[in-house]
Order: sequence, then structure tokens, then C-alpha cells
Amino acid sequence: MKRYFKNVTDTIRRSVESMDVAVFDRLLGECEETLRSGHKVVVSGLGKNVPVCDKFVGTMNSLGLEACFMNTNTAVHGDLGMVKPGDLVIILTKSGETVESVYLTHLLKKRGVDLWLLSFNRDSTLTREIPKHLILDLDHEGDAWNIVPNNSTTVNLIVLQGLALNLAERMSVTLEQFKQNHPGGAIGEKLRGKQNAS
Repeated sequence: MKRYFKNVTDTIRRSVESMDVAVFDRLLGECEETLRSGHKVVVSGLGKNVPVCDKFVGTMNSLGLEACFMNTNTAVHGDLGMVKPGDLVIILTKSGETVESVYLTHLLKKRGVDLWLLSFNRDSTLTREIPKHLILDLDHEGDAWNIVPNNSTTVNLIVLQGLALNLAERMSVTLEQFKQNHPGGAIGEKLRGKQNAS
């Protein structure tokens, strides 16, 4: 059991370290420009990437930064309406070959959006279709068959959370702004305590 956790943490560390920091900084900068111009960041994914996207959007919203999730499947059934010209869209797909993601990419190219790809395949249909891509290496998913979306979704979460928190710093989000969006729960209680102590 201990070996499993060591293997997972080592694999995730190597994957994150494979990230091209210059490309991440470019994505970060374009997200900042998008938000400052009054547009939003949209993340789109399928399957096990759905809760990863939800977590990113939840973090962004709690920071007062405009973001939303568009399921890659339901996009073609009307959800495309949430995407406006000037928005930045990040498509998550491990292989870069998912049929639904490829189809969505073709539709988004007609929408005047800033399109990005987050993937683990350096030579795929979508790396060729989407010039702006952040590609990470991944040795193994961590399961017996190297197929269960395990380590890949964890890395996606780390990258997107890093994007959200760095955006908060770039956009000069204050603790007071965060507090206004988070009045409930243990965090809300803690922040009220900070206010009473000041």
C-alpha cells in the first residue's frame, strides 16, 4: 500500500515538472486579459474531468473571477450558447483524440474565442487543431491496467487550481472580496473571526 502512494506521488510530481512554464505563463496572461476585458474563462471536458472542471469553476467563482463549465457532450445540444466571442475556452482531453472534443473544437473555432488545449498527448488531432496547448507527460495512471483516469485527472486539477490561484494574484483579489463570496461554513466563520479580531 505504501508503495502505491509513493508511486502515485512520484508520477504526479514528474508530470507537473514536465509542464512548460513559459506556456503556462502565456495561458495565465491570456486568461488575465480575457477577464480584464469583461469576458470569461470556460473549461470543457468529459467523464472524470467533469468534477475537475467543476472544482476549477468553483474556485474561480469564490474568488469573484468569471468562469463556467461546458460539458463537451451537452455543448452541441444548446450549451454552446454560454460561449461568447472574446471568451477563453480550455478543452481538457487526455488523448487529444476524443471525437466529441474534436467536433467541439471545430465549432468553437467559428465563435471567435481564445482556444486552448490541456492534454497529455504531444502528437494528437487536437494538438494539431489547437496551436495553443499545454501538454504534460504522464508515465502511468496508477492502476493495474494503466487505463483508469486517476493520475491524469489529479494533475489536471493541480494545473487548473494553480491557474485559478495565480489569476487571483494577478487580478489583485483581496481577502475582503473572497469573504463577501464565502459567508457560510467553516471558512465563513473563520473570516468573520478575522474581522472581529481587527
